Amino acid sequence: MTPQTLEAPTSSTQRGLPLLARHPAVQAAIDSIIAELERAQAGITGARPADPVRAAEVAAWVERNRAVRGNATFYPYVGDGFGHGPLVQLADGSVKWDMINGIGVHMFGHSDPRMVRAALEAGLSDLCQEGNLQFNADVLAVAELLVAEAARTSGIRHCFITNSGCMANESALKVCQQKTGGAPRIIAFADCFMGRSTTMSQIGDGPAYRQGVALNILVDYMPFYDPALGQRSIDMAAWHLKQTIARYPKQHSCFVVEPVQGEGGFNTAPPEFFRTLMGICRDAGIPVWADEVQSFGRTERMFHFEALGVGDLVDVVTVGKMSQVCACLMTPEMNPKPGLLSGTFSSSVSAYHVGLRALEIMRDGGYYGPSGRNATLHAAFREHAERLVKANPACFPQVLDSHGRAQPSLYGGTGGMMRLTPFGGDKDRIVKLLHAMYAEGVMAFYCGHGPFHLRFLAPVGVMEPQHMGPVFEIIERSLRKVA
Repeated sequence: MTPQTLEAPTSSTQRGLPLLARHPAVQAAIDSIIAELERAQAGITGARPADPVRAAEVAAWVERNRAVRGNATFYPYVGDGFGHGPLVQLADGSVKWDMINGIGVHMFGHSDPRMVRAALEAGLSDLCQEGNLQFNADVLAVAELLVAEAARTSGIRHCFITNSGCMANESALKVCQQKTGGAPRIIAFADCFMGRSTTMSQIGDGPAYRQGVALNILVDYMPFYDPALGQRSIDMAAWHLKQTIARYPKQHSCFVVEPVQGEGGFNTAPPEFFRTLMGICRDAGIPVWADEVQSFGRTERMFHFEALGVGDLVDVVTVGKMSQVCACLMTPEMNPKPGLLSGTFSSSVSAYHVGLRALEIMRDGGYYGPSGRNATLHAAFREHAERLVKANPACFPQVLDSHGRAQPSLYGGTGGMMRLTPFGGDKDRIVKLLHAMYAEGVMAFYCGHGPFHLRFLAPVGVMEPQHMGPVFEIIERSLRKVA
């Protein structure tokens, strides 16, 4: 199928702006609210410690949360509902650099005036939730924008929107299974992560996520790209894939690929690795599904399959997180029969409006390409990471992979997906470091399955290269405390 560009809607009516929100008096009131917001934000310029009085109150909230959940959360985090770009203010009065963003959801950080405006406008809608039976024009606007961007370099033409990345993945699996007549097996990469549903927790390569879950999905795991082996890694993966397909002919419903592995360690691979394996599946009649729920919007293209140049080999794509709503996109050949995909509600009106505004800004605001904002921010991260490693050799010993080989780099990732590997990748020490960083004013998380890494999902929509300076000052101070 020849790729073609589809036009996304632009007028306020086409974008689904509520009728009342278009009134000049309402827009003037929103302007006044935004002006007050920006005045308040002027007081948030960097990290700051908690207020002791408020901290005691928040500690009680955290304990209540632990009791009602049945388990403690990773951080004693209670937000104040306010922030300034990459900085978030907590209920205890502290301010922190948010370098994890709800594991990638808050691409435009906290209290971004453009996102607040979109949410205020959405608040004048007649609905709180939109669904697959009844919906407004904003649903169409989001779907058409996603398809238009995907269709530039692929055969993607259809979009089903749902309310979580996990449900987008469930939808993709159903589409692939229907297309292949219920083929029972799935091909996936080692160290992949797919979501937390019963089915997705079985496909994801994390034993803890399926502990005690009845196993009813058959998964064949392929080795991900090994940079230490180069072309040999591609040849070995291709041999493994061909052997698996030959062992179970016509039994695979799909080959699911994370173009950038997220939880697995922010692992990347060259285009020829994916093209080789996807081509083998195409020849065998196995649909190729690109899971971009975490990588979507964060690299040098909105869809990373485009950056890799493999759009012609992709049949199904799932996206989410930064888009606020999640979606399963597909080619006409994969479009399912009526009844397979549905749901009572797909997402909230505010999620559609905020998500659409974020997508438009990312599309039009110079974020993509080798010199775009995403690439520039990642370059700043690598520059600071290199300096940090050189200045603190005791905190950055050699890191061995699962085969006992030294890893070539102690930092990596791509675009807004960034990783750093202190303490030889030891999980316990990295978790201790994360809590020290949190206390000092930087929020991050971990990824990898041994070695483990610090994981950063920077708010690339609002973060600037110069922000990396104060962030790394806190990381370095925390490293030395833990060491």
